[in-house]
Amino acid sequence: MPLPSVPLLEPAESSMEPESSTPPSSLWDQIFEFTAKARDAYKRRPIPYWILLILGIVAMLVAFPASSILSRVYYDNGGQSKWIISWVSVAGWPLTALILFPTYFVQRISPTPLSLKLALSYIFLGFLSAADNLMYAYAYAYLPASTASLVASSSLVFSALFGYLLVKNQINASIINSIVVITAGLTIIALDSSSDRYPGISDSQYIMGYVWDILGSALHGLIFALSELVFVNLVGRRSFIVVLEQQVMVSLFAFAFTTVGVLLSRDFQGMTSEANNFKGGRAAYYLVIIWGAITFQLGVLGATAVVFLASTVLAGVLNAVRTPITSIAAVILLHDPMSGFKILSLLITVWGFGSFIYGSSMGEKSS
Repeated sequence: MPLPSVPLLEPAESSMEPESSTPPSSLWDQIFEFTAKARDAYKRRPIPYWILLILGIVAMLVAFPASSILSRVYYDNGGQSKWIISWVSVAGWPLTALILFPTYFVQRISPTPLSLKLALSYIFLGFLSAADNLMYAYAYAYLPASTASLVASSSLVFSALFGYLLVKNQINASIINSIVVITAGLTIIALDSSSDRYPGISDSQYIMGYVWDILGSALHGLIFALSELVFVNLVGRRSFIVVLEQQVMVSLFAFAFTTVGVLLSRDFQGMTSEANNFKGGRAAYYLVIIWGAITFQLGVLGATAVVFLASTVLAGVLNAVRTPITSIAAVILLHDPMSGFKILSLLITVWGFGSFIYGSSMGEKSS
């Protein structure tokens, strides 16, 4: 599930002393100044804040790549259903609800009133999320996990475009540069399709996996922009509880839509046959399903915590970092093919991420 891109923290305290206009005279002075600022930032926050932030960062960098790897493990070992994998992506939504409901009592806050417009918005976003998860399931069925994660990084491009068209977010030269660079990385991956394919995957399946990955990324960017519209126009207040409410409601409706799809496709009945024929056995099959649901939801919770406790820029940095982590993990654990073209595409994509993050940070400072 995409997270809303609105900043959820109040601006930093204005009582901070302005930075000196005189640059440090040496490298040691710069290191000393950075260390002093880091120490001051640490002292301004309580220990629980740093613990939660570190847990959120670890969840993003570990849980999301693990979820991607588990999706590919499912298909590598005999799994066939695209609906089951898309269902797994939202089956862990009660984990977020278990955190949300006690928070109401601890902070003595009432739930956000659910108006008709807000309910319809959650239903619509849930439907789009279910469709998005299904597209990504097709991508992971036909593409190596390392390739699928690289192609999925194009969601940043679509987030920027839809944010500009729907929410009137700023686009500066750095963001335009990131769009061009990431698009170039995707083109390199497409040109290297001959060496980047699992045995048994036909040309048409590989192309469809690539297309579904791009379409899923585009829909992911649209959901990102629409989530921001919901926060700006319908919710109003910005807090950690509101973000959790949005995650719970959208994931709940996505879960409902996906469950209907699994029932209509009769894939629930097919799980018994898949488990019996799974290479690692029934226990391994259900462990992949269960941990796939848990890791994806932990990644969502981690991203929510990072956005709230720090900033959307830090969340963008971690998203950039987890792309090479997923690719490297897929090469090590799944023996994904890693050609020179894919390495070049990975480097270009990371460059595009860096340009996007820099442009976004400049936009936040100017606003």
